[in-house]
Amino acid sequence: MYKIVVTDYEFADLAPEQAVFDGHDIELVAGPFPTREALAEACRDADAILNQYTQLDAQFIAGLQRCRVISRYGIGTNTIDLDAATAAGIMVANVPDGSIEDVSDHAAAMILALSRGLGSYDRALRNGVWDYAAAKPLHRLRGGTLGLVGFGNIPQRLARKMAVFGMETVAFDPYVSADEASSRGARPVGLDELLTISDVVSVHVPLTASTRGSIGRDQLALMKRTAILINTARGGVVDDDALAEALRAGRIRGAGLDVFTSEPISGDSAFTALDNTLLSPHAAWYSEESELEIRRKTAHNALTTLTEGRPTYLVNREVTARAMT
Repeated sequence: MYKIVVTDYEFADLAPEQAVFDGHDIELVAGPFPTREALAEACRDADAILNQYTQLDAQFIAGLQRCRVISRYGIGTNTIDLDAATAAGIMVANVPDGSIEDVSDHAAAMILALSRGLGSYDRALRNGVWDYAAAKPLHRLRGGTLGLVGFGNIPQRLARKMAVFGMETVAFDPYVSADEASSRGARPVGLDELLTISDVVSVHVPLTASTRGSIGRDQLALMKRTAILINTARGGVVDDDALAEALRAGRIRGAGLDVFTSEPISGDSAFTALDNTLLSPHAAWYSEESELEIRRKTAHNALTTLTEGRPTYLVNREVTARAMT
């Protein structure tokens, strides 16, 4: 029998995961666990772990005696110490394709809503104000420049969607060749140039040591006063304090934020008090369809590792996997 532990989840139940495991000799163990120590004890002899938001640091990973794979719900693996997992021979898996369309749709929706002043108009009408100037000044998207920080699957889809609205795309991604970026509809540029010329800057990079705080005060100062910033990637990539300061001072026009450095944000967050922000609760990934797909694939990563030796979506490809015991 294999033991699979779910560290944490925010769903009503684990029926989709259990359906993947049906027919296999698997014990599925899930919390809520009263303490981190209780979770660590439950995971100590686990063969696989499903992880959502719980931080699995080096100390936690060192206590995993049998684990062969940690499978993360979604794309990002910033909750897992990848170096520690790799050193321990533990494979790390994710679901890179479960919400590609949903996140790019969400970013596009934020761009459209901010560019048309929909949040300002909605708030004005709810306060009894009927005035087209409530969102003034607005500028058309057509003929404008969309700057993509990162040019993976999600921003590539966003570029295609915003092209329908007449936007030209530039992209900064040191891991994508100039020829590949060009073939996918974006002109490759450096980060400083992107920030300087773009009417919309949309962030699409993972949170790593090199990207943390990479959109800070100096970078925001390069943006047009009429530009908007969209972040549906990871909150820590953008310096929240610097962004709030720029928004408050009118140094950029607005921001659409689905992610924040600290989540959930507090009721007295600077962003909630600003009229030039559009906020959502780290929900860009969500639709009923994407949630089900992500959950099934997360469970399937664990199952295929235990039954076939390797997950479908392996992140740390350099790992020398520990032997089955």
